[in-house]
Amino acid sequence: MTIPPTQIPTDTWVTATWSDYLQTADSLDCATAKTYYYKGRFRVEMSPVTNEHASDHSIIIFAVCLYASLKGIPLNGKDNCTYRHPKIQESQPDFSCYIGNNAQAIIWGTGIINLENSPPPDLVIEIARSSISDDKGEKRLLYEDLKVKEYWIVDVNTAEILAFAIDSQGSHRIKESQVLAGLKLSVLESALSQTRTTPQSQVCSWLLTQFQQ
Repeated sequence: MTIPPTQIPTDTWVTATWSDYLQTADSLDCATAKTYYYKGRFRVEMSPVTNEHASDHSIIIFAVCLYASLKGIPLNGKDNCTYRHPKIQESQPDFSCYIGNNAQAIIWGTGIINLENSPPPDLVIEIARSSISDDKGEKRLLYEDLKVKEYWIVDVNTAEILAFAIDSQGSHRIKESQVLAGLKLSVLESALSQTRTTPQSQVCSWLLTQFQQ
């Protein structure tokens, strides 16, 4: 049964069939809500509209794309893209990337990416403000099952990045990216901290000098 949009609980997991999930998701305004489905439950998150979330979101996208460009790493980024494995799971991470040999894996015009016939992204990034506990818990398990190679959580509250490499045995913490070889996450954390008091354009210039070393 479809839950009316005004009655849909947010930021919590709700038991539902795949069909009910799709009907509920279709009733939402995609511009203001993100949805997830995992192990017979769905979660709705209203898109953050805070300055903090938006600022960290933009600087992380810039940093990842800049690093890949300077290091000659093929990369295609996806901002708020939907990944669907019908009847099993669905996710809409804040940012995700296909990297290296997978950079051109998704052809233009694909729409929702169906993981039955397309590979998962190599890197998934969630920008977390109020959802940090779930990003470290249930979503981490979701992305392990999705078989992404790397998962980052950007903690807006602390300007820290919790990064995990994912393999067949689960996930483990890393301090340096494996899919973006040589990228130290401490450099990105420093950039995030600087944006609290410094214009992003200056921070971007600083990142450029760091990545060119």
